[in-house]
Amino acid sequence: MSCLGDLTRVRVLHACDQQELSVVELCAVLQIPQSTASRHLKVLSEDGWLTSRREGTSRLYRVDKDRLPPSARKLWKLIEQQCHEDAALRDDDRRLEQVVLARQSRSQAFFASSAGQWDRLRGELFGERLDVVGCAALLDPESVVGDLGCGTGRLTELLAGFAARVHAVDASGAMIKAARQRLRGKDNVELHRAQLEDLPLEDGALDVAFVSLVLHHVGDPGRVFQELGRVLRQGGKAIVVDMQEHDREEYRQQMGHSWLGLSLAQLRQWAEGGGLSLVSYLPLPPDPGAKGPPLFVATVRAGLRRNGTHRLRPLPRPQAGKWTGK
Repeated sequence: MSCLGDLTRVRVLHACDQQELSVVELCAVLQIPQSTASRHLKVLSEDGWLTSRREGTSRLYRVDKDRLPPSARKLWKLIEQQCHEDAALRDDDRRLEQVVLARQSRSQAFFASSAGQWDRLRGELFGERLDVVGCAALLDPESVVGDLGCGTGRLTELLAGFAARVHAVDASGAMIKAARQRLRGKDNVELHRAQLEDLPLEDGALDVAFVSLVLHHVGDPGRVFQELGRVLRQGGKAIVVDMQEHDREEYRQQMGHSWLGLSLAQLRQWAEGGGLSLVSYLPLPPDPGAKGPPLFVATVRAGLRRNGTHRLRPLPRPQAGKWTGK
């Protein structure tokens, strides 16, 4: 507990309590040398205040309040209240906002420049079979479907022929513009420009949601799963298609990826945090013509009780070409 007697460490915790940050990002927020940031991160990590995970060549730090003992949570709450008007922390908050915006800008810049050639680029990376993966869901023709992270509307166009209504959501204005051109004449499709962490849909609005090759661009996928838990009806499901974990660091710089693929453990944690149950996970065999990392398809279902009495059953070891779970 004595480690919090240093104001710089309090500033480190304050920033990492709001956003998962790398050492370089933390230096930008606090305006301190990397050696100073690393030293304080080491002390706070060893004392249990911070958790971290490796993402490519970087290590990201955050405050995990669920892992803190009650006494530590109470102490941190008191310190935050006392520092609420501290000028240094307010300046940190403004710089933190700019760091987060810079992350989003890299991703937005990539999509703005690539909207015209995105279909070709995606096909080169992941193969031409991607859009038919969701057909395994066997949509009810009366269903209301969400295509979350719709891009140029390629999957939306397919879904519109099988569902009563499709809500297509994307954060990129360039992608929405391209999707509008593709989907002209589809009167059962509604396009929304919005972040997936804040969906412009009512509670229980969707029977099925497709989240295809977008989570690796999202800074906080846990928030997306919380929104899925809100907008899916009881018993509704989401089909998640994304990259398996990989080490292609260049994707972060060139295409604004926040995550180098997603693991089964991460998906399970995020799903449970959103009140959803992970019922299947299937690593997909790579397309012979694809240049990108291998993909997976997973299914999550709404209806997990939030009182902690329901336990997710363990999934069998995934095998290529076979569904696991129901």
